[in-house]
Amino acid sequence: MTFDFLDQLPKFGVLGVGLLAFLAVVFAVLYIGNVVPDKPKSLTTGLVFLIPTLLLVGIGLVVPAIRTTILSFTDKTGEAAVGWKNYEWIFTSPDILQVVGNSALWVVFTPLLATAVGLVYAILIDRSRFESLAKTLVFLPMAISFVGASIIWKFMYTEREIGDQIGLLNQIVVWLGGSPTDFLAIPFWNNFFLIIVMVWIQAGFATVVLSAAIKGIPAEIVEAARLDGVNAWQMFWRVTVPSIRPAIIVVIVTMSIASLKLFDIVRTMTGGNDGTSVLAYEMYSQSFPSQQTGRGAALAVVLFILVVPIIMYQVRNMRQRREVK
Repeated sequence: MTFDFLDQLPKFGVLGVGLLAFLAVVFAVLYIGNVVPDKPKSLTTGLVFLIPTLLLVGIGLVVPAIRTTILSFTDKTGEAAVGWKNYEWIFTSPDILQVVGNSALWVVFTPLLATAVGLVYAILIDRSRFESLAKTLVFLPMAISFVGASIIWKFMYTEREIGDQIGLLNQIVVWLGGSPTDFLAIPFWNNFFLIIVMVWIQAGFATVVLSAAIKGIPAEIVEAARLDGVNAWQMFWRVTVPSIRPAIIVVIVTMSIASLKLFDIVRTMTGGNDGTSVLAYEMYSQSFPSQQTGRGAALAVVLFILVVPIIMYQVRNMRQRREVK
């Protein structure tokens, strides 16, 4: 196959028109913001920036959400209406109920474990000599994609029945006198082996955010607590944790949403087999490999409904913090 420049000219033309249109919008926004008188400038400028945003949100989010909701009431072809059958399937099928339960495990344990690890690590390295290096090391997994991290940990869990073990975990088991085990095939517990991967990745994010919050605690509060004779344990629970509560909530909410929409780790490490599938992966599995468009759309709607309360709580929490300030 040869590249014919003349055949590609129409595509370059469309790209050029799109680029010119983008530049025109940017120029118009800046021009209107400078030309409008000072008094109504704030309102006009806000509308100028808000309208394109609303259009993009409508095209990229609202319209697909409405279409997905409509598809969730159709059959696998996405054409014939089936009513609530897809939702009945979600809440009556034992396999899908297990998927929902797995997602619940991720949402409960991943934020708690990652936040706990990040908080302990942040306190231990706070104002230490090698604080920058320690933060860099714990944050490094964040630079790796979920797929890359999954491949690394899949090697960690790898089992060989014959010959030397290449998986670190199984090698440790052999050193202790045990037999190699396929950890990713152990029912129920394999979900926790996958959760460990997510915690390993997200602990760096929790450490950085919580460390910054700890450094923001007023020195007067810390000194007053020390003068009152509190020990390290009391300092942690009565001073540190209450002072950084908003940061802890941000970390937990962020990780809860990430856990609900998790796909990469399950897809790479187990392919959803052995009882490890979660809602996001099952949505993909039903929509594409299984060609069950209606069921996949219904799972997407359920996933969206589960995310909404978490987002609402975060918005409410931000408003309360703003009112206090």
